[in-house]
Amino acid sequence: MKTNTISTKKIVLTALLAALTVAGSYLRIKVPAIVGTSAFHLGNIMCALSGILLGPFYGGLAAGLGSAIYDMFDPVYISECWITFIMKGAYGLVAGLIAWSGKKPWHAGLKASYLKAVLAAVAGALTYAVLYLCKSCFYSGMLIKGIPFNALGVVVLEKIPATTFNAVVAIVAAPLLAMSISKALEKAHLKLH
Repeated sequence: MKTNTISTKKIVLTALLAALTVAGSYLRIKVPAIVGTSAFHLGNIMCALSGILLGPFYGGLAAGLGSAIYDMFDPVYISECWITFIMKGAYGLVAGLIAWSGKKPWHAGLKASYLKAVLAAVAGALTYAVLYLCKSCFYSGMLIKGIPFNALGVVVLEKIPATTFNAVVAIVAAPLLAMSISKALEKAHLKLH
């Protein structure tokens, strides 16, 4: 019986964080770019938070689903929702792998947990940034727009400000939110694992 309760709780938390990822992705400022658009948004915070709170599998699923659902409701991004699912899923997956690695997961001790949550957010953000820039160059740039290989540096340069901003905001905010949520769950006698 306990396995079903944990499973139900994980499913509910996964759905909740996926919904928060959609909401965070809606809070955006779009910036025109040579290849598609770029945006400053809060969705990456939820992707990192999903991995930190839920671990690699459920965190990756929440981050990927929430981001893909956002893309499905925006005509600019709908054709790439499957790519977003993979890339944002990797964001949550990597953050979860780091946060839940070792003998003690991130929520085992207060001092170690914050550092581990920050490292998880950094690893997830770097993973996503590399995947996003590669997608912008090779898929959106070369395949879709037909930009020659030697001009891809311009594509990368125009994507770096928004990508960096989104990563830094997620690295700062996600661990703080994770610590606050973890304390609230502990007071309510609920556990993440």
